[in-house]
Amino acid sequence: MNDPQADAPLHAFAALRTDRGRALLDEVRDTDPADELAVATRLRREHPADLVSAALGQARLRQRAAAKFGAADARRMFFTPHGVEQSTRASVAAHRAARLTESGVTSLADLCCGIGGDAIALARAGIRVLAVDRDPLTAAVARANAEALGLAGLIEVREADVTEVDTAPYDAVFVDPARRGGRGRIFDPEAYSPPLSWAVAAALRAPRAALKVAPGIPHEAVPPGAEAEWISDGGDVKEAVLWFGAEPGLIRATLLPGPHSLRGRGLPDPPVRPVGRYLYEPDGAVIRAHLVAEVAEELDGGLIDETIAYVTADELRPTAYATAYEITDRLPFHVKRLKALLREREVGVLTVKKRGSAVEPEELRRKVLPKPHGRAAVTVFLTRVAGAPTMLLGHPAG
Repeated sequence: MNDPQADAPLHAFAALRTDRGRALLDEVRDTDPADELAVATRLRREHPADLVSAALGQARLRQRAAAKFGAADARRMFFTPHGVEQSTRASVAAHRAARLTESGVTSLADLCCGIGGDAIALARAGIRVLAVDRDPLTAAVARANAEALGLAGLIEVREADVTEVDTAPYDAVFVDPARRGGRGRIFDPEAYSPPLSWAVAAALRAPRAALKVAPGIPHEAVPPGAEAEWISDGGDVKEAVLWFGAEPGLIRATLLPGPHSLRGRGLPDPPVRPVGRYLYEPDGAVIRAHLVAEVAEELDGGLIDETIAYVTADELRPTAYATAYEITDRLPFHVKRLKALLREREVGVLTVKKRGSAVEPEELRRKVLPKPHGRAAVTVFLTRVAGAPTMLLGHPAG
């Protein structure tokens, strides 16, 4: 016997796909959240209240999704709150699809497909996709997205338990386990849904496979036969991927746009050396992948402290894997001294970065620059140098 309450989201979604629902979605597309109440009051005079609420909610989700999918796709797609939160950024999904096509994959089983973000990128790369999700509403949304973007001929959406799907007919498997529960983000890979161990077993049965995992996955949790890739987009670390059928044991950091891909070579930790003229801040994917040594070698640099992932060097060298700053001052940590120095130099724009410091950047900014004035800009690094709390002052190099 169907549960009316459980079926309500499905009915509301189905109503959005009617001619009346689509017209209403077009009407509320650019509604400012601050104006929602007034808009809802007006529209409820002509439309059912549930449909108005569903349309406004979908418009809000589309606005949020534009950052991940781009405005053009987001305006045509459908979303759930969980789907927006968990879906892969389009640029990252496209990178993964490109790697799969380059390896010869033409068909793939996308297990735990969510609202279909990865399936869309895979289909656009020419891969035939079986997209599977056990949640009825999520599967319906994924199916609607394939249709909305003209990809229904390449994407078959199936509402099913992924553990019961036969993946043998496909060249590859992609698994994106749920990493959020009722209490928020899940950090234990075995608490994913399905667990990482199940996903690895499914991957090992396929000629090629990719498993999306949280970027905080411990290196010791990476299976011996997998390649591990950490991916950032625009400087923000987005995810890690475990690849099977690729290069076992390889550690890689990939930066988008680009892509720029740094391969691990098993280098020892860089030496600690005095702070030089330049400080390099490695990209987060490089740090997560434990490839700071590879960047330091490229820059002929060393660490400012054995526990801090800042690289220092005397020369300015171009690199995609770190941001360079020219250091002008090195001071022991002292709030009053920093405040006086900023006032003396008429600093009006202050950027505070920290690594290895308990001081909160916003709190320090309020103390040392309570009323910004002047045109000078300074970047302050709160860190440790050879174990001592230190402030390094500088500005972006180049």
